[in-house]
Amino acid sequence: MKEKEPRKPILSVTKKDCKWDYFKATGAGGQKKNKTSSAVRCTHIDSGAVGQCTEHRSQLQNKKLAFRRMADTIKFKNWIKVETSRRLGREVEIERDVEKAMHSKNLRVETKDENGRWVENNDIKEESSAKHINKG
Repeated sequence: MKEKEPRKPILSVTKKDCKWDYFKATGAGGQKKNKTSSAVRCTHIDSGAVGQCTEHRSQLQNKKLAFRRMADTIKFKNWIKVETSRRLGREVEIERDVEKAMHSKNLRVETKDENGRWVENNDIKEESSAKHINKG
């Protein structure tokens, strides 16, 4: 029976990949909460995703929850998908599929006419495909 190789992570995100801001929380919690910088904001540098926590009096608890909230954002999850595909070498394949989907024959460009109705505008469609061709 063949032994499985241990899995290696494709990528990992740690606290070093984030910018951390500490500030004083407001609201209920007494004098300690109002005097100490226990509130935490975690910003993932590469994706721009943000998580924040002000609920606890403990900065450590707020830091853990802020990181978790940042990791649960749609912005971060989308970045993970793109970064994973890039690291797996599928980025070129994805870009090709996007280019194919954005071809002028697949687009429908509409503008409002003088009566406020949406009508197809072929002039813009042809102009955008000409720009695409000139880009190379």
